[in-house]
Amino acid sequence: MIIKPASKIRSSEITDQKIWRQRRQLIKAAAAGSGLLLTGMSGLAEALYRGPGKLQSIPDVRDTDYGEDLKPTAYRHITSYNNFYELGYGKRAPAENADSLKPRPWTVKVSGECEKPAVLDMEDILKIDQEERVYRFRCVEAWAMVVPWVGFPLGDFLKGFQPTSRAKYVEFTTLYDPKQMPGQKRKVLDWPYREGLRMDEAMHPLAFMATGLYGEQLPAQNGAPLRLVVPWKYGFKSIKSIVSIRFTQEMPANTWRRIAGDEYGFYANVNPRVPHPRWSQKRHRVLGRGLFGSKEDTQLFNGYAEEVAGLYKGMDLRKNF
Repeated sequence: MIIKPASKIRSSEITDQKIWRQRRQLIKAAAAGSGLLLTGMSGLAEALYRGPGKLQSIPDVRDTDYGEDLKPTAYRHITSYNNFYELGYGKRAPAENADSLKPRPWTVKVSGECEKPAVLDMEDILKIDQEERVYRFRCVEAWAMVVPWVGFPLGDFLKGFQPTSRAKYVEFTTLYDPKQMPGQKRKVLDWPYREGLRMDEAMHPLAFMATGLYGEQLPAQNGAPLRLVVPWKYGFKSIKSIVSIRFTQEMPANTWRRIAGDEYGFYANVNPRVPHPRWSQKRHRVLGRGLFGSKEDTQLFNGYAEEVAGLYKGMDLRKNF
């Protein structure tokens, strides 16, 4: 796959908006048709699926060639099978409780080791040039999907706040509001949820801030209205419903590492050679292939090794997992 920075995409390569919409209609139709192959209990799950309904389209999304060789997972699978403990603890619970989360009004505070801290309204964030990228998504629980995200490069966004030389990491924080997020009423995790990246990871061209998927604004169960997407890392790294971004000198104490550091490290790089203490990471199940769908071999860095392996040159990936 050829990775092309957004800055190098010529205007002649940008798909006309009418064609772009037709393309997404075709993708959705194809994805919907794939569900006809499901049988038995999987078919029952389809019948019980409660989707997010029609969400607002994101206008003027730029088409890119990120993941053009990948087949996106059906919209209903992406929006009905989620880990988002703030909205519930079963895979279907986030979709069932999605109506409790109100993604407007919404602000994001940017602070810490930077010259231009700010508080941004979500409507202003949506004015940033938006593009579509199709990325693989691999959960630490050994299931996977392919998602057509809409959003913008994280690194370009962060540069606007002029991080100083003291900024070695970036910390992200999820909304804390038990009224909107019923899962936070239980102390299963140390709320609010926090995650972090090294600065060079955050500035990497593949790191992405997602505002939508399949051309529409993000459903609540997928992290509305703003989430992180780091495709070479396990899914728990891609924090949802972000309200705070902070540049720090010290490595952030991300949530899962605080409560189970022997199972979930800071880096969270997809690595089939490093098993989870309770299961292998060599293979994964792809959503949408039915109850008895075959598994696939997991690739180092989730298939993005050519692009990101240099970030970890000389690092012991077993120790720094």
